[in-house]
Amino acid sequence: MPCAIRWKRWRLRPERFATTAGAVVKVRHLISSGRVPGMSKSQGAIDGGSHGRKVEMGSDRSFGLVFAAVFAIVALLPLKDGAEPRLWAGAAAGLLLLVALVFPKALKPLNKLWFLVGMALHHVVTPLVMGLLFFVTVTPIALIMRALGKDPLRLARDDAAVSYWINRTPPGPAPETMRRQF
Repeated sequence: MPCAIRWKRWRLRPERFATTAGAVVKVRHLISSGRVPGMSKSQGAIDGGSHGRKVEMGSDRSFGLVFAAVFAIVALLPLKDGAEPRLWAGAAAGLLLLVALVFPKALKPLNKLWFLVGMALHHVVTPLVMGLLFFVTVTPIALIMRALGKDPLRLARDDAAVSYWINRTPPGPAPETMRRQF
């Protein structure tokens, strides 16, 4: 049986498709990065890329400064209640501030680890939040509408109806005006 896909030089070549997982990952990477000629970045996003753009890790210096600020807040927070400051958090804040300003490359492993934790949280939290949003907003509205007998999509079966076609009044544009829509 002949192959229905015509392989051109500038499209995906059949040798990129293999049974190994590495080849599949390579093809997915090509598609999601938008580097496949003839395919836009938005098409790559639709075909499995995330948002059509690459997520980049923040700079090592900004990572160090942000965490120095967080540890400084943790160190000084007990002062609000009249307690002693937390010296361990103050020392961590000072050390992170010094390293971030003098030698930020030393924070690269911690920055990468924090980035990976953030990406893992993204893959877990996003579906949970979207599902919660759906079940807290859309589902109750649908149940209320069903209880009130509303049918906005007109899905109820009507055996007496000749047709489910909805006549438009006034009629829409003339069919001749719709020849070249795109």
